[in-house]
Amino acid sequence: MTAADHAVRAGAVSKAMVAHAIAPRAGGRPWTFYVLLTVFVLYVLALYGPMICIYILSFQDVRGGLVFPMKGFSLHWFVDLFTQVRTGDVKGSFDRSVKLAAIVTVITVVVSFLAGMAFRRRFRGDGIVFYLMIGSLVAPGLVLSIGVGLLMHFIGVEGRWYTTAVGAQLSWTLPFGVLVMFAVMSRFDRAWEEAAYDLGATRWQAIRLVVIPILAPGIVAVALFGFTLSYDEFARTLQTAGSLNTLPLEIWTMTLNVTSPSLYALGTITTIVSFTIIIACLGSIALIQKRRASRVPAY
Repeated sequence: MTAADHAVRAGAVSKAMVAHAIAPRAGGRPWTFYVLLTVFVLYVLALYGPMICIYILSFQDVRGGLVFPMKGFSLHWFVDLFTQVRTGDVKGSFDRSVKLAAIVTVITVVVSFLAGMAFRRRFRGDGIVFYLMIGSLVAPGLVLSIGVGLLMHFIGVEGRWYTTAVGAQLSWTLPFGVLVMFAVMSRFDRAWEEAAYDLGATRWQAIRLVVIPILAPGIVAVALFGFTLSYDEFARTLQTAGSLNTLPLEIWTMTLNVTSPSLYALGTITTIVSFTIIIACLGSIALIQKRRASRVPAY
């Protein structure tokens, strides 16, 4: 047997050993699959287990406490949340949080879109502008909140949820919005815009009729980032919201004063609102893509 034959035989034996090592067992899957599956299940339980416990305990009756076992089943603590003064200003804080998130979302979408349009072409100092914009993500939120509060106090502007809190939260939402918009813009084909110009469209018409419709799913994603980040933000709002709390600040206050499942009920409601917004945004993206696909001519 020649050296070449020995090499071929050795290679065949090696391949057989590897195939035997990774081949499924009698059950149909390798043992590594079950190990990874167990790790994933434990990860999901650690991630969602505490939230599920809160959701379950929020549906207790008047005898309910803060720990298991669960006592009865009712919507008592949800009613108590919005009727009892001792639970705090839940209605007002929720209203302020939604309005604040809406303002931040609009500004984030507009500025992110304009930044994406501007950065399609290089200009002098673009790297400095980009890193200054992203640099706010590095600063701790609480420190930034204190800095914004001190600056506004120094120039004589009183802290309000619709003024100073908006500025503090934009330092958090804008970098994320710009990064998402950059990713969307990188897949935009300039040929579509050039075709609109060839057909006689003005710059504004090309943006309104071509650029924005094509980038609509990405714009919805930026809006989703802006709203959820603002709606749940605590650190950057702590020193800038003024005397009226937003919902995260109100929840924090309730943890110091309220020792009943009303706090769990509030957590359940805020989670439902967050998931409703996420589902609505995902549905909007799916609808946009479906309408776009229906307009493509068939050949």
